[in-house]
Amino acid sequence: MTLQVENLAGERYVGTAFLAIKEGVAVTAWHVVADARRVTARFGDNLFADVLGVIDKDERSDLALVRVCISDRARVRLATADPAIGARAYVIGAPKGYDFSITDGLVSQIRTVAGIKQYQISCPISEGNSGGPVVNERGEIIGVTAWTQADANNLSFAIPSARLSALKPSLGCKSWAELSKSKPMTRHASAAKRPGNMVRTADPESTWSHLKNMLGDTPGEEVSVIVLKHGEARCFNFVPPDRTAGDSR
Repeated sequence: MTLQVENLAGERYVGTAFLAIKEGVAVTAWHVVADARRVTARFGDNLFADVLGVIDKDERSDLALVRVCISDRARVRLATADPAIGARAYVIGAPKGYDFSITDGLVSQIRTVAGIKQYQISCPISEGNSGGPVVNERGEIIGVTAWTQADANNLSFAIPSARLSALKPSLGCKSWAELSKSKPMTRHASAAKRPGNMVRTADPESTWSHLKNMLGDTPGEEVSVIVLKHGEARCFNFVPPDRTAGDSR
């Protein structure tokens, strides 16, 4: 399904999700709905359904279970084992808003990124694919589309579907209004130093201050910064300068 999202700032964008685990439960990437205030699902037969809120989430793995006001719809089957490197993979989503598009590629490698096992895939993905299924040749879901490497061709990553077993589909649904009230706009920089955590702030100066504090511990080492914008995740790698060595940049 395509998710039509309106966030707290009034911006609108699309993401992707799929029904799995139990009736009325859909899987998507957490960053697609993290600051949502209204979400609607659109299915391939042009049926629309309200997405009521979040059942459970794993921010570190960028996964979320959301409640969709729908019944009597087929659910996908989740793969239980890692795919072979070189195996065919297919991504279904809404790249640049062109919903229900399918692209193909290979499982390029299985890597650990920010402490989380991820599948590197060569399937082209764009803004709107996030949260969508990565499918093997048997029609099983092997992963959830997460992010793409900036300034690189077809270097994309998915979170293994096995990570979904840690989420609890039986929890009560928290509405978007409830989530927005409980969500802090700024997190302390020390929390953001743990791999996979996110600093969320409405103040650009505060954002830059957090970033400088985090990078202060890693001069001369390559780091990755993931930027989330309109539901799309882009990763940038660079090496912070070592100021103690006389680099004043």
